[in-house]
Amino acid sequence: MPDGTSVTAPAAALIAVELRGRRGDFALDVTFAVPAHGVTALIGRSGSGKTSVLRALAGLDRHVGVVRFGDAVWQDPARFVPAHRRCAGWVAQGSALLPHCTVAANLDYAARRAAPGPFDRADIIARTGIATILDRRPATLSGGEAQRAAIARALLGQPALLLMDEPLSGLDIDARAGVIDAFAALFAGLSVPVVYVTHDIAEAERLATRVLRIDGGRIDG
Repeated sequence: MPDGTSVTAPAAALIAVELRGRRGDFALDVTFAVPAHGVTALIGRSGSGKTSVLRALAGLDRHVGVVRFGDAVWQDPARFVPAHRRCAGWVAQGSALLPHCTVAANLDYAARRAAPGPFDRADIIARTGIATILDRRPATLSGGEAQRAAIARALLGQPALLLMDEPLSGLDIDARAGVIDAFAALFAGLSVPVVYVTHDIAEAERLATRVLRIDGGRIDG
């Protein structure tokens, strides 16, 4: 039986989630299965449960239910694979770059902690457009630059699945447009699936292969 440590998923595999849980007045009750390729956007208003689903996929929160990635069982009634063994990259609303390190050092930190994988440092730097900011520290970066550096760092961790939690929130309109274009170009050639959380339908339609809508802790339709 798979032990949950698989780092790749066959092209025909699924990301399958069945979760139930309650935090205070909020109840999560979601079931979905999507192909383990391309970009799946999870869209909903603030408080709808989309980040709760993402954190459960990452192994950061535990609810009752099942999480599968291809042949790997990440959670079921008999097991719970911790976050560090799920091979899932995370890009949050804030870039979460190490503030005392340059962009290059942030990339090096991720690469040192990763097992060998398909993502090449020079290629990721080129595809995210960060070659000119490698010697800068996070405090000197614009929001768009920081998010492009964050996704490069996540990919150099050699993830099997990339999870993105409203990475463009907080950016102004011009910065958002530029980063959306950069993400769209990157995702078009990305070899791992992405689950992308947003509240913006235009952003989801621009970036996603498929869209799931969540409201009140339930997937709509």
